[in-house]
Amino acid sequence: MFKKILIANRGEIACRVIKTARAMGIKTVAIYSDADRNALHVKMADEAVHIGPPPANQSYIVIDKVMDAIKQTGAEAVHPGYGFLSENKLFAEALEAAGVVFIGPPAGAIESMGDKITSKKIAQEANVSTVPGYMGLIEDAEEAVQISNKVGYPVMIKASAGGGGKGMRIAWNDQEAREGFQSSKNEAANSFGDDRIFIEKFVTQPRHIEIQVLADSHGNCIYLGERECSIQRRNQKVIEEAPSPFLDEATRKAMGEQSCALAKAVGYASAGTVEFIVDGDRNFYFLEMNTRLQVEHPVTELITGVDLVEQMIRVAYGEKLTMTQDDVTLTGWAMESRLYAEDPYRGFLPSIGRLTRYRPPAEETTSQGVVRNDTGVYEGGEISMFYDPMIAKLCTWGPDRAAAIENMRVALDSFEVEGIGHNLPFCAAVMDHPRFVSGNITTAFIEEEYPEGFEGVSLADDALRAIAAAAAAMHRVAEIRRSRVSGRMDNHERKVGTDWVVSLQGQDYPVSIAADREGATVSFEDGSAHRIASDWTPGDQLATVSVDGAKLVLKVGKISGGFRIRSRGADLKVHVRSPRQAELAQLMPEKVAPDTSKLLLCPMPGLIVKVDVSVGDEVQEGQALCTVEAMKMENILRAERKGVVAKINASAGDSLAVDEIIMEFEG
Repeated sequence: MFKKILIANRGEIACRVIKTARAMGIKTVAIYSDADRNALHVKMADEAVHIGPPPANQSYIVIDKVMDAIKQTGAEAVHPGYGFLSENKLFAEALEAAGVVFIGPPAGAIESMGDKITSKKIAQEANVSTVPGYMGLIEDAEEAVQISNKVGYPVMIKASAGGGGKGMRIAWNDQEAREGFQSSKNEAANSFGDDRIFIEKFVTQPRHIEIQVLADSHGNCIYLGERECSIQRRNQKVIEEAPSPFLDEATRKAMGEQSCALAKAVGYASAGTVEFIVDGDRNFYFLEMNTRLQVEHPVTELITGVDLVEQMIRVAYGEKLTMTQDDVTLTGWAMESRLYAEDPYRGFLPSIGRLTRYRPPAEETTSQGVVRNDTGVYEGGEISMFYDPMIAKLCTWGPDRAAAIENMRVALDSFEVEGIGHNLPFCAAVMDHPRFVSGNITTAFIEEEYPEGFEGVSLADDALRAIAAAAAAMHRVAEIRRSRVSGRMDNHERKVGTDWVVSLQGQDYPVSIAADREGATVSFEDGSAHRIASDWTPGDQLATVSVDGAKLVLKVGKISGGFRIRSRGADLKVHVRSPRQAELAQLMPEKVAPDTSKLLLCPMPGLIVKVDVSVGDEVQEGQALCTVEAMKMENILRAERKGVVAKINASAGDSLAVDEIIMEFEG
């Protein structure tokens, strides 16, 4: 077996590969840019080599620099992770020329499958079902419009060398096709150094389902079930699960066999993924083959018990697969939530900064559940603007889908992240969404269920009552602590009242507390009551509370007169007052937010790519005003209403902070 491998990547996937290599007794080498000098993958590896400035095109994807790191350390093999150089045939060829093993497929398979146009032609020849579209190269936006009309709207405009949602747009009309072509072309050039674009029919009511394949260099290929990846935002996967709640065994078998046929057609050897769009009648169409490890590979590992990284290393070493298709069994259900450094309350825009608090739930494995967190960050670390915004993958397993979802709910509620905007509340909201729970999902789920964006969660009355009861009991504990500290306790006799009014989400709940050594009974005016037990103490930022025997996990912060409580995607200001205080609180005026309706604010830290209007221009609703680039993605900012541009405060090339004023409009 290899004695030393280099991981040509960063972040959580580099850490993931290091864990398996360490378990196999293999030494590891990390590479890092200036921005990643103190990154977790650098700390975990046995050796680390600096390779350049923060931008990936000056460090992580510069083949010569990676090759120099290999020479310096004597690494025998390289695992590319995903993204960066993982599907770059020139890198695979450079490794082969240097006598270094590429822990991935042959360069020929990367070339043929990495190009979406070529891969679709090969798939058709291998009798794999494909989506209608135009596979030729497209020269300009006007040609893109003509082709889109021939294919028929809606169409998907895609970068031939794309991945991870980069260089991909859906167009429903000529204007969107024209704009989408140019944005896709720009993103593709910046992210992949290849601006070729193609167009295909966008299948309505689609599910994104992919098949995991594993092949060796001895002609063996198996499939390890499927993953449902339909919960996407801007073609970026957010939540994945395995298996799919939609497939039946016959469709699974057909998709798996076609995937293996495609892998064999290109001489594939390693772990790979064949992605399909599946319609409501379980017709499936080939999208692309990813010739690398997928971000969502943990859910497959959890239901099959197969370590895909280990298998990739063994196949690269020349070993035969030790399992056949008959050996593959799918046990239980697994969920993955991608933790992104993006603010769901601001249109999911990227967020950067320091992780002032980063406390994932404890990883554990029992017969009833598994919690796994693949991460590449740590408390006190920086989230950089230079790389992908995903900072962790929280995974859970359960004996069935309902158990996997419930385990994920608790794990999300237990995950503490402060200092940056993040999408934990959104992931929690999805886990409770009736449509997701039913399994009735498509790739349009987020667009359809959150058409105005994510504005938080409004909890049902039963959930509010549980939190109100917990908050009342916690407030009582805090009041006792304050009484003791201030010396107001007399002979250990409580001077803390039993009647309180808990206010949250616009509701007032008068309650009465009867406490004992085992906990407290919180009674409501209508005669209902909750039994509360917890070991929470004031100052703890995470509370695990038993409410009538059911587990409730709360993130707790202190505010004047109560708590900031976050649970199940809701972010609540919870005030606990005496009846008299509650009466007086009703008389307090509400604070009015400032009017920003005449301003275009920068929604994220980013770079102004271009400004599309001038002072004095009259703009219409939906018109493009400017383009901001952040975390490798271009974002077109559009007018929310008709108006006249009064002042422009930024120009192309300017770097702006969040909420900086880009332009102003006449009143």
